[in-house]
Amino acid sequence: MIQTIPDSVGFTSVSVAVAEHAARAPHAPAVASGSRRLTYRELDSQANRVARYLRSRGAAADVPIGLCLPRSIEMAVAALGILKSGAAYVPMDPSYPTDRLSFMLDDSQMPLLVTSSRIAERFTQARCEVIDIAAPQLAANSDQSPREFSPAEPRPDDLAYMIYTSGSTGWPKGVELTHASLANLVAWHCDAFSVTPADRASHVAGLGFDAAVWELWPYLAAGASVHLVDEISRGSAELLRDWMIAQRISIGFVSSPIAEWMMRIAWPRQAALRVLLTGADTLHHFPPAGLPFQVINNYGPTECTVVATSGRVPVESREALPAIGRAILNTQIYLLDENQQPVPEGDAGEIYIGGAGLARGYHHRPDLTAERFIANPFGEGRLYKTGDLARLLPDGQFAFAGRADDQIKLRGYRIEPGEVVAALNRHPAVRDSAVQGRPDATGEKRLVAYLIPQPDRELTHTAMRDFLRDHLPEYMLPGIFVPLDAFPVTANGKIDYAALPEPDAFNALRDAVADRPESGTERRVAQIITTLLDMQEIGREDNFFLLGGHSLLGAQLIAKVRDAFGVDIALRALFDAPTVSALSAEVDRLSAASQQVAAVQS
Repeated sequence: MIQTIPDSVGFTSVSVAVAEHAARAPHAPAVASGSRRLTYRELDSQANRVARYLRSRGAAADVPIGLCLPRSIEMAVAALGILKSGAAYVPMDPSYPTDRLSFMLDDSQMPLLVTSSRIAERFTQARCEVIDIAAPQLAANSDQSPREFSPAEPRPDDLAYMIYTSGSTGWPKGVELTHASLANLVAWHCDAFSVTPADRASHVAGLGFDAAVWELWPYLAAGASVHLVDEISRGSAELLRDWMIAQRISIGFVSSPIAEWMMRIAWPRQAALRVLLTGADTLHHFPPAGLPFQVINNYGPTECTVVATSGRVPVESREALPAIGRAILNTQIYLLDENQQPVPEGDAGEIYIGGAGLARGYHHRPDLTAERFIANPFGEGRLYKTGDLARLLPDGQFAFAGRADDQIKLRGYRIEPGEVVAALNRHPAVRDSAVQGRPDATGEKRLVAYLIPQPDRELTHTAMRDFLRDHLPEYMLPGIFVPLDAFPVTANGKIDYAALPEPDAFNALRDAVADRPESGTERRVAQIITTLLDMQEIGREDNFFLLGGHSLLGAQLIAKVRDAFGVDIALRALFDAPTVSALSAEVDRLSAASQQVAAVQS
């Protein structure tokens, strides 16, 4: 089966588009974070200052420049400045462990790294020049007006950005994306969703997630404004809804698990949101009738510039799962069998993607590039072998059908189990390991690590997670560890993943509990948390997030506490009081306050 969208777009780089809007509407809002705002003139001018300095330090076409900043106005300025200098930016999420960031520095061979003075302390051994985004030398070049500075005019095949994704070898791999690929994404997005300067778009994704590319450049190229959500609200459907309503967000992206929660909660009819984009994981539910915005499901690997297929999700359909839509602009989708021949319509086949969105390949990995980017047997150009499966529906959309290999999708990220296994096997008490994605008690997928310990070595849940935090980002940490004497194997001697035991309260690693819950409230709160985390017991001072909890599970914890005690605890309170004792104290405080109000009213 083959689906193609033949079309063409003129090439305009995003940096040129931003400069045009700065000249046309200099006082229009461009980027906002909390109470801070930058107009298009300010954004363009500040990015020009960054570009001037970077160019004086060697920035040029195809030169990778690191960008290690939190989601912020400075991040947007620095990214645009790198593009204006003619170089390519390499997003490096500051939340990643130093080992991973150091690997990215060395593998990319970047000569320059833009960061902040606080984060720069982590790069004292870096062989590249580390540049503070707030340093005086950037402002020292500001005597030259923006009109006198000529930003680079990139060629379509020049590198725009390079993003690192999980790698099966034990280390991440750099994916190289060009200006032409980025321009195709921008042109499709602005046309498909009718983006205008009046739109207010959200920015929710972390810097290391390629959705951040999608949340920034189409809107700035269209003259719209981009609004960065605060760290606490971005992980909660309710808080994110409230923020979007308050900020009058008209179009936004959230990962599939959060989108499902946002579809379940109430929305006011007057909400400005008209389009909610989602993707990066399997969407399991359809939007209910009466939702005041469209839900658009999207699919695409990093290697194909964020999005390859897109489609509106209908209300309360009878289909098993929402489709992932049709091919976007200048994109070809092929469903092929193991011989790289088209499968019959309706049959599942591996997704191969061709067209304008394809990456150049993997940085310094010609072997892997040749393996995954093959010559198109049906026409010109190349195809990217995704490892994903899909089938064609009667209406021409694609239905996602899982993976052809063991790659795991989790909360919007693609995780290669091999990278997690490599980190686990570095632990001196682990002889061998395996990793699977399995549903937890709530139905959400979580990573489970199976360990064969070294003889006479003790392992605990917290010790394993603390060790892995030095090697892996938070989203790649297993939530549960199951020690085994040996792995079950198939007839040919390979690990039999289907025969690995289901984690439960008896076979999973846990910590020794020295301080058991004391009060009735603490015991009830502990029971709720252990049920959510599939643990047998926890102590009074155990931290929900350090035990493997995350924002989505936190929202469910708050809901269950509300049902059990009749009190409304804000998700922010859970971040401030993440232990059993602290959360129980907050429950008791709210319960007492509620009783006092009731007594006064009576």
